[in-house]
Amino acid sequence: MAAKPIRILLQTTIPTIEDDWSIGRFSLLARHLASLTDAHGRPLCDVVARDRSAAPGTDDPVLATLDASDFDQLWLFAVDTGDGLTANECAAIGAFRRRGGGLMVTRDHMDLGSSVCTLGGVGAAHYFHSHNPDPDPERRRIDDPYTTKILWPNYHSGANGDFQVIEVVDPIHPLLRDERAPGGAVRFFPAHPHEGGIGVPAGDESARVIANGRSRVTGRPFNLVVAFEGAQDGQGNRQGRGVAQSTFHHFCDYNWDIAYGCPSFVGEAPGNGMQRHPQARHAIETYTRNLAVWLAGDAA
Repeated sequence: MAAKPIRILLQTTIPTIEDDWSIGRFSLLARHLASLTDAHGRPLCDVVARDRSAAPGTDDPVLATLDASDFDQLWLFAVDTGDGLTANECAAIGAFRRRGGGLMVTRDHMDLGSSVCTLGGVGAAHYFHSHNPDPDPERRRIDDPYTTKILWPNYHSGANGDFQVIEVVDPIHPLLRDERAPGGAVRFFPAHPHEGGIGVPAGDESARVIANGRSRVTGRPFNLVVAFEGAQDGQGNRQGRGVAQSTFHHFCDYNWDIAYGCPSFVGEAPGNGMQRHPQARHAIETYTRNLAVWLAGDAA
């Protein structure tokens, strides 16, 4: 019997707006996932990429019924300013994970994407300026001093279009394995001038930090990825795996290849390290494949 492809929903928290971080700006990711094949040459993923089709504050028909859908994973790009998810959508996403669905949630600096605070579990791993701030008061300070309108958290890992060398936390997590890389691990992520803050939620023994970045300005280390293992509930069901990612810019077209452009409100000068060093592009593509396979768990 042929294996079914992993059904992945790539979803933003805003309606389609051309001059914003709408889902069209994640086209390289969508294309890469759709191109993957398994060991038998069969398609590994079936990808649906979409923005909200409902206005903020009203239920999106897909997100609000996610638990009843045939999707295996949700990759949620929280690009809103705080109003990107409704209570019904959050409930459906929570039920989706409880029935075994895989969940990746990512956001950006300061309060960008703070609607994820209303999600349990993976949402609680995200720290913002005005909501769920980092429990360490020493981290409630500006890291990126160049874009002065953006307050903490805003870790400066480099220019858009460049890459950062990541610090892998031992033991190497399956998400970061790369047999072709020195040391057997993914070592590069796309860089961004002001990444958000994430951490392990208090009391959650299913989660751990698996990769760190380091500020190009202050030298301060910061968390890049928190991985949540699936957990068994009292009814014998296994909760899906989860990932909290410090910024959606790890997945953006502009951060993989600056030739794809960015919204007009982005004012920082870009770099071109991702174009000049193919191993960096290979690293993030390997990571996204690992992410699809790992979130699928036993279904992969």
